Amino acid sequence: MFDSTDRRILDILQHDGEAPVADIAERVGLSTSPCWRRIKRMEESGLIARRVVLVDRHQANVPMTIFVSVRAPRHSLDWSEAFRQVIGEFPEIVEAYRLAGETEYLLRLVVASMDLYDQVYKRLSARLEFRTVSASISMEELKFTTAVPLDYLNWSA
Repeated sequence: MFDSTDRRILDILQHDGEAPVADIAERVGLSTSPCWRRIKRMEESGLIARRVVLVDRHQANVPMTIFVSVRAPRHSLDWSEAFRQVIGEFPEIVEAYRLAGETEYLLRLVVASMDLYDQVYKRLSARLEFRTVSASISMEELKFTTAVPLDYLNWSA
């Protein structure tokens, strides 16, 4: 079970995964060792899945975000598994979701240009059959965060 101190620690780490343990401990009113043990417990429980570095897409020359809606040609486990395998081989596909509703899959791609998106589309189409594929180009990023809301976790105090 986690408590309100764990929540504050987690909130700090979600916004700065490289925050020194001593700084986190000071901000939440703990000494360094107990704070470190709490972080380790959250990692071992899987609540903290991993720590990553967020790369600035513009500096990495992949400023364009494209959302691709996919409808499968048929509902089969074979096609779904092949789709999962193929999209895993495309670094430009940074997120993929299976949905309920008319759109069956939603992909988020980051690319340098429309020409490069077209190349990805052609490579993807050469590997898999689709019923429909529709792309939407993001004009402006209004909100982006990797932090998840912590209000729904069962806290003990």
